[in-house]
Amino acid sequence: MSQTIIARRYADALFQLGQEHLKLEQLETELRELQKVFRDNEKLYTFLKHPRISVDQKKQLIHKSFLSYSAEVVNTLKLLVDRHREDIISEMITHFLTMMSDAKGVAEADVYSVRELSKSEKKRISETFAPKVGKRSLNLNNIVDPSILGGIRVRIGNRIFDGSVSGKLSRMERKLVSANKR
Repeated sequence: MSQTIIARRYADALFQLGQEHLKLEQLETELRELQKVFRDNEKLYTFLKHPRISVDQKKQLIHKSFLSYSAEVVNTLKLLVDRHREDIISEMITHFLTMMSDAKGVAEADVYSVRELSKSEKKRISETFAPKVGKRSLNLNNIVDPSILGGIRVRIGNRIFDGSVSGKLSRMERKLVSANKR
């Protein structure tokens, strides 16, 4: 079974637990923090995956390191260690956070522009593109890319809305080339 499927199953189970105990917001906050911890501390990940360190030592580290976290998150981490699935922790967190965004009607979007966008521009982009993908709002990640020459390019999941000058120029070029071939 693929790692992605396994990570989704753990994320689903944690999401259901959060719903049952009315702790979804708390779990989301904790998992965002946990994601940063694993991203910033490669040694923690290395420790958890090390074959010579016993499962009990790994679980003890998790217990001591994450005392302020909810029992659901800590127990999920311990369960992953028990089943030697430490390598899917970050993917499981990503799936959980995606499920939370879907539940809230929010999608992640990358917006490519020539310069940093203002808050009002980001708000207008969110209001314009969120309904196009069936969401209430978008969490925008602004990426400055001078190669687009002007305009914006928005990527939401696997959909791309290209209103950039470079995109328009390349579309015109394709039309001209295909017209000359006829």
